[in-house]
Amino acid sequence: MTHELTASRLASASSNMTASGDWWRDAVIYQVYVRSFADSDGDGVGDLRGVRERLPHLARLGVDAVWLTPFYVSPQADGGYDVADYRAVDPLFGDLADADDLVRAAHALGLRVIVDVVPNHTSDQHPWFRAALAGEPGARERYHFHPGRGAAGAQPPNDWESVFGGPAWTRTPDGQWYLHLFAPEQPDLNWEHPEVAEEFASVLRFWLDLGIDGFRVDVAHGMVKAPGLPDLGHGAQATLIGTQPLPFFDQDGVHEIHRSWRRLLDSYEGPRIGVAEAWAPSSERLALYVRPDELHQAFNFRFLKCPWDAEGMRTVIDESLAATTSVGAPTTWVLSNHDVVRHVTRYGGGARGLARARAAALLMLALPGSAYVYQGEELGLPEVLDLPDAARKDPAFLRSAGQDGLRDGCRVPIPWSGAQPPYGFGPGGSWLPQPAGWDGLSVAAQTGDPHSTLELYRAALELRRALPGLGAPEAGWAQTAGEAGSEDGAPGPTGMRWLPAPEGVLLFTRPGFACTFNTRPTPVELPAPGRPVLSSAPVETDGRTVLLPPDSCTWWAI
Repeated sequence: MTHELTASRLASASSNMTASGDWWRDAVIYQVYVRSFADSDGDGVGDLRGVRERLPHLARLGVDAVWLTPFYVSPQADGGYDVADYRAVDPLFGDLADADDLVRAAHALGLRVIVDVVPNHTSDQHPWFRAALAGEPGARERYHFHPGRGAAGAQPPNDWESVFGGPAWTRTPDGQWYLHLFAPEQPDLNWEHPEVAEEFASVLRFWLDLGIDGFRVDVAHGMVKAPGLPDLGHGAQATLIGTQPLPFFDQDGVHEIHRSWRRLLDSYEGPRIGVAEAWAPSSERLALYVRPDELHQAFNFRFLKCPWDAEGMRTVIDESLAATTSVGAPTTWVLSNHDVVRHVTRYGGGARGLARARAAALLMLALPGSAYVYQGEELGLPEVLDLPDAARKDPAFLRSAGQDGLRDGCRVPIPWSGAQPPYGFGPGGSWLPQPAGWDGLSVAAQTGDPHSTLELYRAALELRRALPGLGAPEAGWAQTAGEAGSEDGAPGPTGMRWLPAPEGVLLFTRPGFACTFNTRPTPVELPAPGRPVLSSAPVETDGRTVLLPPDSCTWWAI
């Protein structure tokens, strides 16, 4: 039994769709990396028209919203996260009319649209930064320009490192240094300057007036730096992100910015939402970004980074739900995105990695809160590990001691149809080469195959809407705080409960629903918790006991 048995169950199931006012609390949101989703004009690069033409795939998949990575005017030094004009569409991706058409088409299909906003830094080609380099009076105050240290100011102002490797400072011809926590082409803005806040409030209103439903805030933890820009006193700083306090990330001052944005978002009908891409050293610090007067969601990167280990996953789930419940917010689960190795590969690659990825997807979609799906994960795509050096675009690739520079492997354009590249991606080639053998992973090849990963996702999202105990925002954390580590704990304030299970297995219930998750490499027998309705792998049950397959997840109606 996999997921071919679910369709007949759904006809009589009642919907538990969240009220439209709280749609974001249990939404499944699909991330589109625009460059790699669909190309309409044959230049090998995905674009907004291509996204619009493929929206029916997302509607059929069953997601609630689509998040678009940056499509603004940009020199593309970092895949569009170096913005030169926040109110215009880069010709590479289309024009403003294409953006308007996309939003209208998505809304017609019942899909909401979230776009990226990049407030920590601009492009070095932004008019503000060009004015700063040209010496326009007051222009440098919008950024972090400082004199250097040492003889003749030849050393950077402090020891901060770029996330992409190397110093976080670049010297200008007149001897001053400017801060860039990412690439030199991405100078950091100074959010203590009032014009910065005024400009971004205007940018948000521009896109809200166009009809978008929210913003994913890039580097939401980074806009405010510690007073005096103190040294960190440690190398390999990129490896410390999200593990300990840092003077350039997760400063308390960012929260006033998010509060001001929440007030702006709440002034529009919708509701319109803000989503924090925030790295914080603990679940409790992350929860601060989703307090009632701040943003609506924050990505749970601890869940993404958790290894294939039942105990570790349970700990992350418990701590994450406890932290967000304490501030009245949902937890936002994610397994992959455009900055990390795809989870099929992280979980071991090959058949085992795919089995684990399918199981992890069902676990994620069974948990209370919202979930994000990165394009291609519904196809079971692995990371592309053998891209030629000449094809790579990641700005960290040629730098050292930062990110690994290999993010291109998760950004390869996805396959839609056909037996050979570009697999229906567009009428031309593709900006990154696609592997041979992806024809069997395409949307066309998997559609209608009840054993495919695509049909598993479709069935899971349909069931998530239909089963009364799934996806509801009021379904929350595992146990009361005093029982967080106990077996068979009392239901927490919102109804989720862990039950005893063998080592390597997770078993929890929600109203009318149970989930079993086996991380062991061998089958495990236990009493059947109910009637199986969906499984990532064939499961054997006689109604009294069940033999859970290795590396699998099964949903049960109880």
